[in-house]
Amino acid sequence: MRKKVKCGAEVLEGFTEKKSVRVGLITNPTAITAELRPTYDILMEKFTLAAMFSPEHGVRGDAQAGLEITEYVDAVTGITVYSTFGRGKPAAFDAMRTLDCIFFDIADIGSRYYTYQYTMTEAMEVCAAASIPFVVLDRPPVIGCFAEGNILDVHYSSFVGKYATAARTGLTIGEFAKYINATENLGCDLTVVPCENVRRTMYFDETGLPFVMPSPNIPTVNTALVYVGTCLFEGTNLSEGRGTTKPFELFGAPWMRCRDVIEKMDRQDGCLLRETYFTPQFSKHAGELCAGIQLHVTDRTAFRPFEVGVRLVHTIRELHPEFEYRNFIKNLFGSDAICADNFDCERYLTGLEKPLAEYRKKIEDYALYE
Repeated sequence: MRKKVKCGAEVLEGFTEKKSVRVGLITNPTAITAELRPTYDILMEKFTLAAMFSPEHGVRGDAQAGLEITEYVDAVTGITVYSTFGRGKPAAFDAMRTLDCIFFDIADIGSRYYTYQYTMTEAMEVCAAASIPFVVLDRPPVIGCFAEGNILDVHYSSFVGKYATAARTGLTIGEFAKYINATENLGCDLTVVPCENVRRTMYFDETGLPFVMPSPNIPTVNTALVYVGTCLFEGTNLSEGRGTTKPFELFGAPWMRCRDVIEKMDRQDGCLLRETYFTPQFSKHAGELCAGIQLHVTDRTAFRPFEVGVRLVHTIRELHPEFEYRNFIKNLFGSDAICADNFDCERYLTGLEKPLAEYRKKIEDYALYE
């Protein structure tokens, strides 16, 4: 019988109480135990939980992408929540400096574009400067710990890609904290509370733990997997499926010739591309009928989301004069290569093999699981 997987918060339950210690928690709805007990309950039982800190989408996960979150008092706990996303950052960081320790508990999906990991490292920098301990309660990988894709060029560093990591990082959130603390010389007094009985090859739906949406547009594990590739459509004038029930698995535009795209893409390992039509209720092309494609994952082991995403963007660009890049595509892609008029897609993807192998070697020292 397979041993029960425990997240870092469940492991923390066995720690000694220290009610005199005033702590803060950076968190969202993913921070629960197998019995659906929120991490803030555990911290309130063991310490004095003096503040909570919100990443993008909010502590309760009720804010859409990019929405500003203001300081407020949480109705459930009575604790003040400070926003680490947007204009509230200075006040949040000031509040952190008054505490004895900062905890971080959020399920990160393992994609470079996701902002939670940079909320974490910014808080680590604040804590390092103030000599405040920082504790990451690790969580099992959502899409397995497989490194894939290009390595970000730091000239294009932003909050959707800050460090020279792969598009699919190959790290849990706790491993990411260890890796960045060491390689970026953050100097943080960091403790990672590891999960129990986790394997690197696990997807979250193999852990036996309840899946909670990490953000409003990642409703399933497969959505998180395809996001590594189809998130690139955010940097174009195509809909990436926001405003539908299948964000990132659906993509398209009113002008897209989806059959031509599918024919030119030919067969891709581990997935199928299906012609479809959808009308987003918000975001790009809201209220417009879009001709599009649904990406169906058929074999997670064979599927390479970043490669498929790059091929799709390149193919749609070649076939449609209506196609446009948006300004932040270079930050999202981590490079300006994809914008070149003479972009050679297959040559580019083949050229990723060597730097990716070097990256995989670098992150080995920070692995917490076999």
